[in-house]
Amino acid sequence: MRKARRYLIPLYLMLGACMPVSQTDTATRAATTAESTLPAMKSFAVPHPQPPHGSNSDIARDFLDLSFSLESGRGLQTLTRFEGPIRVRVTGEPPATLQADLARLLHRLRTEAGIDIALAGSGPSNVTIQAVTRAEIRDQLPTAACFVVPNVSSLKEYAAARRSPRVSWSKLKSRERLAIFVPNDSSPQEARDCLHEELAQALGPLNDLYRLPDSVFNDDNVHTVLTGFDMLILRAYYDPSLKTGMSRGEVADRLPGILARINPAGIGGTPQRVTKTPRVWIDAVQTALGPGASPAERRAAATEALKVASAMGWTDHRRAFSHYAMGRLLQSIDPEAAQDQFVLAQRYFGNSEETRLHRAYVASQLAAYAISAGRPEDALYLITPHLATAERHENAALLATLMMLRAEALEMAGQVTEGRQVRLDSLGWARYGFGSDWAVRAKLREIGSLSPLRRSRSAL
Repeated sequence: MRKARRYLIPLYLMLGACMPVSQTDTATRAATTAESTLPAMKSFAVPHPQPPHGSNSDIARDFLDLSFSLESGRGLQTLTRFEGPIRVRVTGEPPATLQADLARLLHRLRTEAGIDIALAGSGPSNVTIQAVTRAEIRDQLPTAACFVVPNVSSLKEYAAARRSPRVSWSKLKSRERLAIFVPNDSSPQEARDCLHEELAQALGPLNDLYRLPDSVFNDDNVHTVLTGFDMLILRAYYDPSLKTGMSRGEVADRLPGILARINPAGIGGTPQRVTKTPRVWIDAVQTALGPGASPAERRAAATEALKVASAMGWTDHRRAFSHYAMGRLLQSIDPEAAQDQFVLAQRYFGNSEETRLHRAYVASQLAAYAISAGRPEDALYLITPHLATAERHENAALLATLMMLRAEALEMAGQVTEGRQVRLDSLGWARYGFGSDWAVRAKLREIGSLSPLRRSRSAL
């Protein structure tokens, strides 16, 4: 049960993801590869998931909160999952990159999560992935870029059953047949991100938790491909000790043994006991960065989020995200104040392995400001540590953005040849991350406009 969160962390690109919609029990991810004159598209080959951090007791609590609630807070009485082999079929008009990305994802689910899942071939399917246009998706759910629904196999079938209990996750007793609707006219990365998040929800937990720093089951939209933590959750979800129909208490009794077996590294970990995220903070963040509010209302909501974070005594990624949200909203009216907020965000994100990707996002904002202020050396210092992070997390849009920023900084610092080569190298990643040639060129122009050198030339 989710709606688009496309206005959250990634400023470099309006990437969507999933959050609950209050009016339905539908899971969504907020709203092609044609011939191109740009260099060949690049793609990621070997996944590099990081092992989950934290103690098994914390992971058990996360598992239960993910599995027995919807993101709206509505409780679920029983566990539901597929029982037996899971077969997946693709219909509609999928983009050229979808099949390869799906094959990689299914391989990961088999090898990392131990789930018996594969393409259906000529037989029946449990999961139908239908590739349709964004307009068709938004005709059904205006705020969604993609979504997953139980008990249907096509968008037409969903439209007919849309307001019935048949497609309600809260009414679901077992998982046997469902459909995922993904856009076929978005960037390859957006389509892939939809596959990861919606298939994970189709198979496992239906909730999102802001307290999770290293998971796609989080409404901050930082992680867009399944992490090591996510695969551990799914492996536990499909452990033979569990089955459809179990209550929260029954699952809780079995989790310690399951996690001790599949995650022995977490047995001796010290529990962090991260506090739950109050609804008032969630609502404030979604108002600040979501659609529908005026600029003044957004800033007031961001201020409220910061007040709540401070009152809760948070020093974790949620406090950092509160500062990031405020920085986003101040950029157009007070760039210096925005930078102060980004610096605080970076400070609270800390040095944990779990927040490396968060820090890469913030570094892109700080580096852009350094370039616009004529400080290329500072920009290079900020960017360099995060290039490998963006690549390891398979975020082509972020990687391309960082490389384009690096190219501008290099040219400003007098390293013109190296800068041009870095910019050229960024284009293959940009084609995967941003999609169409016009979107790639628009990003190049946007980042190029930051340079004082280019601004002074255009003023002549």
